[in-house]
Amino acid sequence: MGRFPETGKAPDDVPRRVLIRRRFTRNRLAVFGALILCGFVLVSVFSEFLSPSTPYVYDAARTHAPPQRLHFVDTSDGFDLGMYVYDHRVERDEETYANTYEVDESTKVPVGLFVQGREYEMWGLIPMDRHLIGAKDLDTEVYFLGADRNGRDMASRIIHGTRVSMSIGLAGVALSFVLGVVLGGVSGYFGGRTDDYIQRLIEFLMSIPTIPLWMGLSAAVPSDWGAIQTYFAITVILSLIGWTDLARVVRGRFLSLRQEDFVTAARLDGCGTGRVIGRHMLPSFTSHIIASLTLAVPFMILAETSLSFLGLGLQQPVVSWGVLLQEAQNIHSIAHAPWVLLPGVAVTVAVLVLNFVGDGIRDAADPYK
Repeated sequence: MGRFPETGKAPDDVPRRVLIRRRFTRNRLAVFGALILCGFVLVSVFSEFLSPSTPYVYDAARTHAPPQRLHFVDTSDGFDLGMYVYDHRVERDEETYANTYEVDESTKVPVGLFVQGREYEMWGLIPMDRHLIGAKDLDTEVYFLGADRNGRDMASRIIHGTRVSMSIGLAGVALSFVLGVVLGGVSGYFGGRTDDYIQRLIEFLMSIPTIPLWMGLSAAVPSDWGAIQTYFAITVILSLIGWTDLARVVRGRFLSLRQEDFVTAARLDGCGTGRVIGRHMLPSFTSHIIASLTLAVPFMILAETSLSFLGLGLQQPVVSWGVLLQEAQNIHSIAHAPWVLLPGVAVTVAVLVLNFVGDGIRDAADPYK
């Protein structure tokens, strides 16, 4: 029988986690998605440092300023190696008061790495003023992805929005995991009336249209709550909606496992209900649960984006992808500043890579593949 070169063991002797890792790494799309997902996580953790500026700095004279292209070599006057962007000439229409921009190639704005810029607090704890990239002049702003209607840097706002939107997805899935595993496990393990009651509750929640349910629960959040309170409230709301699918999956697996010989042996050995479930039944399909959770994160991100876009979720001054997309409700803004739709591109990419990773984990963990 052949042996794996990585371990030197026969296939029957290789731990399951090694087999799962091998299968996962063979899926190039899943590996690519995992790398992009790691990038999103790093952006979420170090958003203050990675952003060129802070998300709340505005310049009324730069309303809907277009993106500035980053240059690396200047050959107009000799050979000058270094990063820079061209400034814009701003003209205001006297009738519509709209700004029009033209690239001013006579004015260069030097750009550097690890530059001193706007002060911020890393993770709300450590005072810092260094940014990965930005204008070398402290009083100058650069707009790599353009500006919004208030003259705020879109790149900085999208980067900061990554933390909120991704963390809501992960936190919401964590709460949904607890509800889904507990209620689904109880329903499948005990059966009878307990199963009937829990299944009727699940069917009731799944029968309610999603948008009206979101609107009703969001309307219950007091309008005078602060940003942090609203953040946790939205997370709880999404968790209360998103646990039903996982509960159904866990129930089905428990129904099929509770009559297995190893479960019966554990009961006869004197194991209590909690030990039978936690030590014997759940580990038998942990990989499937992980795959289900990975695929549930995109739902949470889309739900938060939809709620915030409709004005029912997070609101200013909180910065999330959904909050940023509120500006895309204005057709005038989209027509004259299409870069306001860039948060939607971030949502799309995040949802795609999470689905790629979830599909890869599910295929890798399939014991019959």
